[in-house]
Amino acid sequence: MQKINNKILLESIKFAEGEFLPLQFIEKQELIEEIVQKFDTLNNAQAEKIKLSDIEIDDDTLLHFDEPTEIIQEDISPQVSEKTISNWQETTTIDELNNSISGCMLCKFGETRTNIVFGDGNPNAEIMIIGEAPGKNEDQSGIPFVGDAGKLLDKILEAIHLSRQDVYIANVVKCRPPGNKTPTEVDFIPCLPYLKKQIELISPKIILTLGAVPLLALFGKGYQITKVRGQELKYNGITVIPTFHPAYLLRNPNAKRDVWEDVQKLEKIYQNIKSK
Repeated sequence: MQKINNKILLESIKFAEGEFLPLQFIEKQELIEEIVQKFDTLNNAQAEKIKLSDIEIDDDTLLHFDEPTEIIQEDISPQVSEKTISNWQETTTIDELNNSISGCMLCKFGETRTNIVFGDGNPNAEIMIIGEAPGKNEDQSGIPFVGDAGKLLDKILEAIHLSRQDVYIANVVKCRPPGNKTPTEVDFIPCLPYLKKQIELISPKIILTLGAVPLLALFGKGYQITKVRGQELKYNGITVIPTFHPAYLLRNPNAKRDVWEDVQKLEKIYQNIKSK
């Protein structure tokens, strides 16, 4: 520590058991060093006591797609973990981004995952499909939408003359939530910067969002899937069409007609883009 000749006003420093060091002017170098040492010791002790509590969700049913009562109102960028390359923001390709965040442990889902489910498909695609979170099959394979919902998604794509090779598929959350529970706002905030970086690198012309979570993640308050489904929205100049998640269709077959209308709209927009 450099020698301090002038008087230094010390801000009140909170110590253990609620005690405070009063504001005072200190001139002696030795006392300053003693205070700093005590402060560092206290920081280390307090850090060991801090534990993140798990957020309990009562609904054990797979992906209910209820309209959330709390949604994103601002973009919160978390700090990068030690296991994640610190300059992932500067990556210029999807593969680089994938490699950079492969060790991410920013949220509690990283503790129970088998694989990060980053994305799949054509990195130069004009259509990007965004789901909610990986399930058991996706966690085991590391590939999004490979279970029953994924098989239905493949059929939907085939119906509009597309395949996985024509699109890029990702989820808002990259690790499987325990019990396949629908991610809350708190859950997907750590992953949201990664998704936005994926969108930046893919630079699609159209985004198809599946279910409530990606819609809320991109647009925030006021955008509920039951109210804006099938509408043409804009995200950073990209056309976004929200529709229901394939898992929802498996439980509610009557909603397939709505999704069919939505993807037909997507196909029409896509064909217009190709013809230009």
